[in-house]
Amino acid sequence: MTTKITEKMLFSPSFEYVDNGIEHGVLSPFETKEIILEKGQQIAEGFKPLDCSIKMLKDVPVKMRDGITIYTDIYLPITEEKVPVLIAWSPYGKSAGTAPRYKNLFNMLGMGNAWNSGLTKFEAPDPAYWCAHGYAVCNPDMRGIAHSEGNTTMIGSQEAEDGYDLIEWLVKQSWSNGKTALTGTSYLAFSQWYIASEQPPHLTCINPTEGLADGYRDLAFIGGIPDPNFIERLQINHVSAKNAQREDLTKEMEAYPLADSAIWKDKVADPSKITIPAFVIASYSNTLHTMGTFRSWRSLGSKEKWLRIHDRQEWPYYYDENNVEELRRFFDYYLLGKENNWTDTPTVRYSLIDFQGGNQTDLPSEAFPPANSENKRYYMNGQLRTLQEASVSDDFKVSYTTENLPGRASFQMTFDKETHFVGYPKAKLFMEVDGYDDLDVFVWLQKLDKFGNVLSEFVVPNHGAALQDFTQEGASALRYKGAWGRLRASMRQLDSQISTDEIPAYSFDKVEKLSPGEIVELNIILSPIGLTYKAGETLRVVVSSKDELGSVMPGTPGCTPDNKGTHIIHTSKKYPSYFQLPLIN
Repeated sequence: MTTKITEKMLFSPSFEYVDNGIEHGVLSPFETKEIILEKGQQIAEGFKPLDCSIKMLKDVPVKMRDGITIYTDIYLPITEEKVPVLIAWSPYGKSAGTAPRYKNLFNMLGMGNAWNSGLTKFEAPDPAYWCAHGYAVCNPDMRGIAHSEGNTTMIGSQEAEDGYDLIEWLVKQSWSNGKTALTGTSYLAFSQWYIASEQPPHLTCINPTEGLADGYRDLAFIGGIPDPNFIERLQINHVSAKNAQREDLTKEMEAYPLADSAIWKDKVADPSKITIPAFVIASYSNTLHTMGTFRSWRSLGSKEKWLRIHDRQEWPYYYDENNVEELRRFFDYYLLGKENNWTDTPTVRYSLIDFQGGNQTDLPSEAFPPANSENKRYYMNGQLRTLQEASVSDDFKVSYTTENLPGRASFQMTFDKETHFVGYPKAKLFMEVDGYDDLDVFVWLQKLDKFGNVLSEFVVPNHGAALQDFTQEGASALRYKGAWGRLRASMRQLDSQISTDEIPAYSFDKVEKLSPGEIVELNIILSPIGLTYKAGETLRVVVSSKDELGSVMPGTPGCTPDNKGTHIIHTSKKYPSYFQLPLIN
């Protein structure tokens, strides 16, 4: 049956699917058939010619447990041997590798398109590479997408069950060796947390490359602050040729504003149920996925699991030739049974970022944070605007108005020797608001060079003028500016079951507005870090009334805070506001 939770979902009409062989890629026109794509063939201008001949099974119908039929494209190596299959689960269009929107995106990032064959579903593995190395690739259209039947849902149990059903159908095919894996970035990564948690019997291993894991906390209400703008951007991918309906998360945000509703509970992944091998990829810089990826890694039930923390944006990382080769080692070991010493790979490899061209990557560790990382508190001195190791005796209030510039207050410390921080930072702030009953707080941890300049670094190849413009106050996924966190004061209640001193976690199940003169304690989780400071360089923490990092991607606004009046930060022994940072000893 269709999952019970769909009865509580709110739907809107899907967007029109334009089946003209351009809008959704040159191979998009619907027809169930078998095609031989010849070695050397160029799928479309600007793309890499095929490395080998490929058998394409186009628009193959697959029936789900409730009778709904979805359609998938399957790319197979031309061989008599049975092969494993890599599955790319998302709503992004199974044939859209040559679609203008994706060509333009990769050109904007400075990647171009010649790195792939044009068969590559957005954020998915390139069939040309993987077929040449003995793998099949399955690109499904989710229910409600294009010609697939049913209504589209977004994150949660319906996608998980459909992914389960597809996996179990695939291993029954005559060409299958009975082994499957999920791979891909962003949506194709966070769908893995949900599908793998269903424990399909023939899902062999997974490779989540930067993916959120909680529809409420990582997407719709980060820090309890509603942000429908990026969701609206995601939902325009819900296109249908069959007048399907699409789950409308923006409607659900208004109808279900708290995390304890059934809708949002269904959108919380449970990686503790995942017991198969997992090769997890993360970065510190992904303002959409970093929090969910690290949270999933911490709770992952797999005994065989690896974490690699890189220093780029997810797409340049995933399609880098060396990284693809390493991923093949992982899949070769588990899907093809090749003895290649994969299990000698360090459990964790992390990065140290210096923002000045000297990043250190692939530093081995048995855990994250490393064993020699110790949480150290740096207290805020409101009078001097410094961070120091002891709290001040007298309460010195630091205030900023939310309706005039600068709308923020910052605190700094300059290092007299080289210092490294690796792990989970947090802020504890004692605050009140004058002139309103709530406050949205945004925290940003920066690095300043010895001259006081604020440092940042692009994580995509393009560093041109247009990207400078987009990323100066926005497009935060393309330019790393330091650790960040946010919290709405009325949603400050901690979840007593999972919150720790190191990593605060919120229940988001009640609203507690502030009374006049009330000072509240805010525990704000910041994104994980691996930062290095040399002697003479400065750590600056900004407490702001607005999202200084801006939107996730160009062309999409960031969240709109609900702030009025004046924010007041208290700094004293009675109200010891501090920043807790993971210092490497």
